[in-house]
Amino acid sequence: MNLQPERFAQPRFALPSRRSMIGAAVLALCAGHAAAVAPFVVKDIRVEGIQRTEAGTVFSYLPVRVGETFDDEKGTAAIKALYATGFFKDIRLEEENGVLVVLVEERPAIAAVDFTGTKEFEKDMLVKALKDIGVGETKIFDKASVDRAEQELKRQYLSHGLYGVKITTTVTPIERNRVNVMFNVDEGDVAKIKQINIVGNKAFSDKELRQLLQLNTSGWFTWYSKADQYSKQKLTGDLETIKSWYLNHGYLEVNVESTQVSITPDKKDIYLTINITEGEKYTVSGVKMDGELFGRGEELKNLILLKPGQTYSGDLQEASNKRIADRLASFGYAFANVTANPEINREKREVAFTFFVDPGKRAYVRHMTISGNTITRDEVIRREFRQFESSWYDPNRVKLSRDRVDRMGYFKDVTVETPEAQGTNDAVDVNIAVVEKPTGNFMVGGAFSQAEKFTFTASVTQANFAGSGNTVGIELNTSRYNRTISFAQTNPYFTDDGISRAFQLYLRTSRPPALNIGSYTVRQQGGNLTFGVPFSEIDTVYFGAGLEKTRLETDESSPTLYQQFVMQNSKDPIAKATGVGEATTNAIPLTVAWGRDSRDSAITPTRGRYQRANLEVDLLGDSKYYRVVYEHQWYRPITRWMTLALKGELDYGAGLGGHAYPVFKNFYGGGIGSVRGYESSSLGIVDPRTYDALGGAKRVIGNAELQFPFPGSGQDRSLRWFTFADGGQIYQEHEPIRTSQLRYSAGIGLSWISPVGPLKLSYAKPLNAKEGDRLERFQFQMGTGF
Repeated sequence: MNLQPERFAQPRFALPSRRSMIGAAVLALCAGHAAAVAPFVVKDIRVEGIQRTEAGTVFSYLPVRVGETFDDEKGTAAIKALYATGFFKDIRLEEENGVLVVLVEERPAIAAVDFTGTKEFEKDMLVKALKDIGVGETKIFDKASVDRAEQELKRQYLSHGLYGVKITTTVTPIERNRVNVMFNVDEGDVAKIKQINIVGNKAFSDKELRQLLQLNTSGWFTWYSKADQYSKQKLTGDLETIKSWYLNHGYLEVNVESTQVSITPDKKDIYLTINITEGEKYTVSGVKMDGELFGRGEELKNLILLKPGQTYSGDLQEASNKRIADRLASFGYAFANVTANPEINREKREVAFTFFVDPGKRAYVRHMTISGNTITRDEVIRREFRQFESSWYDPNRVKLSRDRVDRMGYFKDVTVETPEAQGTNDAVDVNIAVVEKPTGNFMVGGAFSQAEKFTFTASVTQANFAGSGNTVGIELNTSRYNRTISFAQTNPYFTDDGISRAFQLYLRTSRPPALNIGSYTVRQQGGNLTFGVPFSEIDTVYFGAGLEKTRLETDESSPTLYQQFVMQNSKDPIAKATGVGEATTNAIPLTVAWGRDSRDSAITPTRGRYQRANLEVDLLGDSKYYRVVYEHQWYRPITRWMTLALKGELDYGAGLGGHAYPVFKNFYGGGIGSVRGYESSSLGIVDPRTYDALGGAKRVIGNAELQFPFPGSGQDRSLRWFTFADGGQIYQEHEPIRTSQLRYSAGIGLSWISPVGPLKLSYAKPLNAKEGDRLERFQFQMGTGF
């Protein structure tokens, strides 16, 4: 470190006669000599040399006051106390005609801290971090603190693999006893892992073990994941991963003996060597229970996943411990401790386990707290709790509470901690932390095709209005072909026992897309009211009724199906004869629906199911129809970093009493949410005259996705990429469902819970497109949930 000269003087007294005598005496005392000061009565105290420090601050540290007698003991205490403040680098005590004069020279203050050459870290972050350790603007300059700051900077750079970093610190005095501190950083090149050597492995190849590691040599994605940059924390985690791998394959006595990390003299390449002692592979010979079992020994033993004859697995052992502990916790024994004690027979290479149960004291929940909700009201979250305060602790109810809060869809992340309550040994606190996401979203969708280039849709919705848990607002859809204005309100707790109420008023106008040759206009206005009744924690039944008026306008270019509807429903004789004109129908749809949701999250699920079935019937209106919709989503983690998501949908509609199924109630397929790679709403038959897609009364859709965290994002569920395979088709009312007509596609995509809503991008390759199919390989949508 290069510093400007700084004088750290010893306390001294420099006036003649009595002043010198006092100074000499105090210096002697500080040095441990026996000289003494002639005491005197202090008539006044004067402080000289201060620039920033208040005189009152100096007075507060002096052990003597006006009117008191000053002696050698008080002089020594005064100097020690003033030096201990850290404000001064030189202190002198003098006496002038009974006045105690305190002369000080202040340490300089830091006027500014700056950096040059920093690329790896943001300057604002560095300034804040150094201020926390005493080096910052307005802080008192201290050489030792600056040295610590320099070492901390080096440590941060080393943790990022920049082993060649050089830091030079310059301290420059400026006016008014201040200094500027400048850290000049030469970051150098990032040291990359050149080679990873594994020694002692016999059961598994180097390649198999390297695939388990976070650390890796340079590759395609390491520019983003930084997996080729050495980190002690990552190495520690990798060693545990290797050990777990061996334990899960029967190597009970595996040991990672040592690791060597070496760096080349130019500090650019790092070599890692991992030494392993595998030991023998063991088979489980038997399991038994011991300890306090509450007469449930057989029940608890059935929870053990390790079975005689199996190869030993560390994960199965830990899972068995957890299953037994969780079962005991469901009875309130939150602090149950389950230990699997091995009995090793090295000759036979067998191991037997005794699972010892210590249930501890039965615990109740003292407090349930919520944190992180700045918009959502506490009561909106609390009404989803199924674990209650002052009741026995039940981990299943705690998990159910967490899942119900997550399924609300208002939060990016929901975590639960259950620490032991302070001051007790029979209670726990349940702390739920949420991370809110924007619930007023501007949602957009679009696609790119060769024929139509870029198409765009947009809408605005508001959920969790004012943190109330209600969905209130106006939805606007401003697409070129579909315009919607609707006012909707949903109250999920219309009654205290969880009955929901939703109503909607809407005005919709639909026109064919630009690719369609035929022209028509469908205008709908209406409203509906629906109540939802929960029948279990995951099951809800809905009952609703609505009123809808539809006007269909056609011309000579309209598709035949639309002209036929006008002929059947118009009151105008010319329109009834030609199908050109308009027809108006009134519908009174009655609905009954069932929904089941056991997903762990409504936004980024990794396990569980979502099912819905809906029956809509119009018996009292003009249309006379029914339509049934069934959807099933299924999520399951394949590994700790990969999730399999399956979705299936089957929809069916038909006319009643000889009436044709209303064309404006048709189902459509193609695009995100159905079969990607095909233009939105383009599947199914086309009009033989205009070649326009018409939709249909039946729809079959199937989707499969393998979802992965984005490279370098760890376990962050908000950013994922996925591969997918889709299949589906649209059929007419009297057309049989033929699997040979299904369209398929496969591709890759990216999903992101962005600050403005869920975003999904996909690039698909149609696998069996036929002549006339409209294709869109690249598609995106913001606001979709699957």
